[in-house]
Amino acid sequence: MALSKNLLDLLVCPKCKGEIYLMEDNSGLVCPACRLKYPVRDEIPVMLVDEAETIDQ
Repeated sequence: MALSKNLLDLLVCPKCKGEIYLMEDNSGLVCPACRLKYPVRDEIPVMLVDEAETIDQ
């Protein structure tokens, strides 16, 4: 079961409050503005800046 569209519509980046999008493999939520990837563990998004990984774009 993937994350619901309703939940994804409500979530924003906790750092910049910008839009985020779900990665194709459902492994994380990406904020392109901050270049951070927030992990999804057991279908639960972990929206903590300390848990986010920096990504290269």
